[in-house]
Amino acid sequence: MTQHDNDPIRLDVAGGIARITLNRPERLGAINRAAALAWREIAGEVAGRGDVQAVILDSIGPAFCAGGDVLEFATLAREGGTTIAELADVIHDGHRLLTSAPIPIVTAVQGAVAGGGLGFMLVGDYVVASEKARFVSRYADIGLTPDCGVSTLLPEAIGMRRALEMVLTDRSLDAETARDWGLINEVVPAEELASRAEAVAAHWVSGASLAFGQAKRLLRTSVGRDFQAGLDDEATTIGEAFARTESAERIAAFATRSHAKAAPKETA
Repeated sequence: MTQHDNDPIRLDVAGGIARITLNRPERLGAINRAAALAWREIAGEVAGRGDVQAVILDSIGPAFCAGGDVLEFATLAREGGTTIAELADVIHDGHRLLTSAPIPIVTAVQGAVAGGGLGFMLVGDYVVASEKARFVSRYADIGLTPDCGVSTLLPEAIGMRRALEMVLTDRSLDAETARDWGLINEVVPAEELASRAEAVAAHWVSGASLAFGQAKRLLRTSVGRDFQAGLDDEATTIGEAFARTESAERIAAFATRSHAKAAPKETA
């Protein structure tokens, strides 16, 4: 896909890592129509590429994502709710493609995350946040309901009771509280955010990358799935993993280390 510096969302791929960057700093990363369409297109490309083993999802500017671009959406009010519902479906297509793909995703959060931005953040399987990050729902403030996967991804992350608190009150979480609640995984100094996200992605790429990807897929697709279907998927997946070179080499190395530890020690 052809890209330009002012594209609302950018994609860069190098060394097995795809970097998806929200690129609307002047609107605090808010998602408008163009960004929604770009999100679905980029998600489809990343999910379909064979050279991507990890994804970094980040944003340019002082905030990660302020949710939907309310100023632009206000101009669509005369079109009724159908247009907004269609745009939500476009965003949701991108979320589905990325969460179901066997590619682990790390999200780097540098500032405010609000409304639908929570859903974009939680597309990531591992979330690293700056100590300056803040998290809030605010849907009800403008008379709207959760979208961008928030109604599913938020209670999955922090539990139903806390998710309800976030969407039914004005509760705002700082980074430390968000980590304690399970909304994010790590809090780092702002100047270390980019390097830490890159280190997480590099760990996946340099390790058993196929196993990491399939483990992510198994967990992500488990929600709402029949238990037996999940067990069957696990059996098939681990069988395929066992037959791969990356697994055989690691199993052999593990067995060698185990035998060495179990061998009797000679005494003088």
